[in-house]
Amino acid sequence: MEPFFLAGSRGALFVVYHPPSTGCRECGGVLYVPPFAEEMNKARRMATLQARRMAESGFGVLIPDLYGTGDSAGDFADARWAIWQDDLMRCAEWLRQRGHERLTLWGVRLGGLLAMDRVEPVVAARLLLWQSVLSGQRFLHQFLRLRLTADRFKGGGDSMGQLQQKLAAGQSLEVAGYELHPELASALEQACPVTPPTQVRVDWFEVAGTADAGLSPASQRVVETWRTAGVAVHPQTVIGDAFWATQEIAEAPTLLDATLMAVLDKAL
Repeated sequence: MEPFFLAGSRGALFVVYHPPSTGCRECGGVLYVPPFAEEMNKARRMATLQARRMAESGFGVLIPDLYGTGDSAGDFADARWAIWQDDLMRCAEWLRQRGHERLTLWGVRLGGLLAMDRVEPVVAARLLLWQSVLSGQRFLHQFLRLRLTADRFKGGGDSMGQLQQKLAAGQSLEVAGYELHPELASALEQACPVTPPTQVRVDWFEVAGTADAGLSPASQRVVETWRTAGVAVHPQTVIGDAFWATQEIAEAPTLLDATLMAVLDKAL
């Protein structure tokens, strides 16, 4: 494990590189695209566990804190979707400079939407999704509800409509300890699934509480749309906790196992 700072367009990006184990066949590079706000912190342990397993199997894995998050430069109030897009391009280029020509973009939650957006510019060979958000607008509204709930406990506050009006007027909002800039909110409103090029393999994972649960209806619709467009999508539902949203840091061992099997099954 190699932690260091990578040059970003707006400041240094803190990244952790998990190099492939010595003696393993080089399987390519994996670029992690993290979740949003507190979900990033909740998912960090799972990301580290999976990265270690991938590295032990021959992958080089890069886990960045995007600009304005974690230990990278900038405050969350400075974060913008376009900056994050550029961050990922720089991270992908770093992996290629290390000899990892075949890249996988691994997106978790909102990072799934961001990964979809970058698959074609990065020229990734694989898209790996964990419980991807499929509507930036719906996700933003769910995030804003945290503000509404906190305000109610204080005995008042704005309505959802009033919060949206403040953002539209250019006002930042404090939500659950994070200062949301209106430009980032606007980008989230517009974020939606982007169909990958047909040569990209997609491994799509969702976590459920029972073995017989299928993909969510929204996910099924996107999967069918992509398949109709000629994209090879391999969806799988596994049993596990919603580690990105649990009160305490949680693990989903079945997801770790299934993900490693999927990427090794087709080590591009």
